[in-house]
Amino acid sequence: MNKLISKLSQQEQLNFLLTNRIPRRLLTHLMGWYSQIQSRPLTRISIAIWKLFADDLDLTEAKQQKYNSLHACFIRELREGARPIDGRETILTSPCDAIVGQCGKVQGTTLYQAKGFPYDISDLIPDVKLQEKYRNGTYVTLRLKSSMYHRFHAPIKGSIDQVTYISGDTWNVNPIALKRIEKLYCKNERAVIEIKTDRNDASVTLVPVAAILVASIKLHCLWHLLSLRYAGAAKISCQASYNKGDEMGYFQHGSTIILFATDAYKLIDHIKPGMRINMGQALMSCKLAEERLERPRSGHITKVIDNVN
Repeated sequence: MNKLISKLSQQEQLNFLLTNRIPRRLLTHLMGWYSQIQSRPLTRISIAIWKLFADDLDLTEAKQQKYNSLHACFIRELREGARPIDGRETILTSPCDAIVGQCGKVQGTTLYQAKGFPYDISDLIPDVKLQEKYRNGTYVTLRLKSSMYHRFHAPIKGSIDQVTYISGDTWNVNPIALKRIEKLYCKNERAVIEIKTDRNDASVTLVPVAAILVASIKLHCLWHLLSLRYAGAAKISCQASYNKGDEMGYFQHGSTIILFATDAYKLIDHIKPGMRINMGQALMSCKLAEERLERPRSGHITKVIDNVN
């Protein structure tokens, strides 16, 4: 049965039809209602069915093993130490568990959702200042599968003072849809979160993108739940500071985070599309921080000169 389900799910046309040619908003609302039902027996059955379609679902790292609802399982916390954080000053870490998608240098303001499918930063991020800030910068697309840990964390020490919410559709964001729907990320519901550091030329922005069955982004710095039912301000002021690795929020199922960094950052050499990465692992390095650490201290230079004299 598992092999049959896996084989059918890999048939691109069938997969595309099942996940996108259906009433996406209705199904997303229905899934949101179903996942909140408080019933331990129903949850056990639901997880068992879920495992038939997601054979990589692993709950052994979770802080708790029994759940009263699917929602509680989706947003499960991990036990202490399950995701070590790379603490090096020069390193920007992955904000989430994910499969790496398209990544690399932003070509002017153009980047890619899949091979041959370009889009412009302006189609994804409405703020003109941010569009210019990440011109020729670095980006990486991080896809959270439904089976993965759904919480996301600060990839760097910094603060946020505003979240921009953009209402949209709920297209599936799997590879099959990405190869068929142009500017897919730009069509879906999403949030734009700039993390400001002590250097304006070394900032980072996260764009969590919702998708079918999800369409709900919870940020701990806001009391609002950003979902299809949200009808508040597009720009939401807030005040929050984070150390690297601090939890920022969660999706209620699985989705995508597109991370933008200024050209002060470069991808770690081994980061490639299709690889698995865990939250807290090295994702990018900051060239400015590396130069600062490598620069000799003035006192050391003086001492060398004195010795020569």
